[in-house]
Amino acid sequence: MKDGRTLVETLLQERDEMYLELSHLRKIDQGALDEAERKNDEYRTIIIEKDDTIKKLTDQLAWYRRKFWKPTSEKFIPSDPNQRKIDWDGLETLPEEQEEAEEASKEIITYERKKPKKNGKPVRVALPEGLRREVEVIEPEGIDENWIKIGQEITETLELKPGEMFVRQIVRPKYALNKQLQEAQEVADGTVAQENIKIALLPLLPIPRSNAGASLLAHILVSKYLYHLPFHRIIEMLKHSGVRLPASTVNGWFSASSDLLRALYHRLREIVLATDYIQVDESTVPVINDQKHQAAKAYLWAVRSVMENLVFFHYDKGSRAQKVVVDLLKDYQGAIQTDGYEAYSIYENKKGILLLACWAHARRKFTEALKEDKAKAGYALEQIGLIYAVEAMADDKQLDFDQRAAERARLAYPIMTAFEKWIYKEFANAIPNGRMYRALSYTYNIFHRLTRYHLDGRYNPDNNLVENAIRPLALGRKNFLFCGNHDAAENTAVMYSLMACCKASGVDPHAWLTDVLTRIPYYNADYSKDLAELLPHNWKASRNS
Repeated sequence: MKDGRTLVETLLQERDEMYLELSHLRKIDQGALDEAERKNDEYRTIIIEKDDTIKKLTDQLAWYRRKFWKPTSEKFIPSDPNQRKIDWDGLETLPEEQEEAEEASKEIITYERKKPKKNGKPVRVALPEGLRREVEVIEPEGIDENWIKIGQEITETLELKPGEMFVRQIVRPKYALNKQLQEAQEVADGTVAQENIKIALLPLLPIPRSNAGASLLAHILVSKYLYHLPFHRIIEMLKHSGVRLPASTVNGWFSASSDLLRALYHRLREIVLATDYIQVDESTVPVINDQKHQAAKAYLWAVRSVMENLVFFHYDKGSRAQKVVVDLLKDYQGAIQTDGYEAYSIYENKKGILLLACWAHARRKFTEALKEDKAKAGYALEQIGLIYAVEAMADDKQLDFDQRAAERARLAYPIMTAFEKWIYKEFANAIPNGRMYRALSYTYNIFHRLTRYHLDGRYNPDNNLVENAIRPLALGRKNFLFCGNHDAAENTAVMYSLMACCKASGVDPHAWLTDVLTRIPYYNADYSKDLAELLPHNWKASRNS
């Protein structure tokens, strides 16, 4: 009996020990489980962050590949020309709107298919008749009186002689009155003659007390701001003509020329800002920071009058802040066409201002999204292509401004109406922060500005004109690299403005600048003269009249 009780106590003790051990093991397992769960959460967070980083880097890589190794044209050509419309689920447009959009698309596509194709074969252009001909006659060997000339063959090649440096001598003969006449005049007047010596007045020179002629200054300025050569290269080129110029001298000539032309530049600004339709954009220009002793990114603002075909650049300490454009356009009244930069939004509700956007920028966003979502980005590009096809139709038909506006309202507006609703619907389904998401967001936020161009036939669907005017800045950055200080950047704005106006008006900038640098000292000395007469478009008109 006692042995049985001992056995039971032993078993109970073993059971208690096993229970305690089991409890201890359960605590260990629960701790390990909690630790594993915590680490799992950490790993999940790290994976999400890495996925976001991979997505961002993949987008950047796709953009760089297209930027540097693919054609940069933003025209979209669908892979299947017959697939002109994609029916997305949930395209909520009214039946009549959908019908109008389809009819407009059908008419545009039909016109494009029937339009005759241009012959793309290059044709050799004849050499200009105005060029001087140096005739070189090559007679065949063995010709005597038994041979009769029956004709000739002429082959023309273009040749070039490097520019010639020469010295302009201004000779002013000095004359004195005959001595007998001087004595007779003194006896008759009873006074001593004050003007017994005569000499012609020295013409006003572009830079006083300088031996730089107008044509040399024009050559230096055109070389830098049209052909983007830094001053040190220009100086080396002039050495080949036997002229050695210190860099400080050339820099001084540049500053003095800029000061001379500054009044003309301000007159250009007045004319541009007095028009009722302008395009505005901004671009970077490196400027040396005196405190940091390195180049800092600064901005030049470009303003173009579309109808007058004039453009000027504005520099305000290199700032891109909203206050710059507010001060620049504070008195402006009319239409302003820009990209989607938020600084321009302040003009959305300003009285007398109509804010227009740029379809080319919207198209660019969807072009970048092609790698991410080819189907939907392709559809968006196709719709934008139809909008531009309306412009091509109007160009082919040579429509005036009123007719162009009516054509846009009839064909482009229905397409834009359906496109806007598609964007709104697809935005909810786009991957956040993806390229397609950004393209949809960008376009939808400024869609009201994008569609306003149909209100007036003068308005362009994009601001490519002002972007083209800015392109020389990019070439300048690659060549002369930077501006030495804020004053040099302001002078650069003056020169780029005048060169851009020459290009827009089809004027030879060297001939124009040579003449203007010769005449402008007289305009600056006489405020009754209007400096607008010297602007390239007026200068060209006066030469042709």
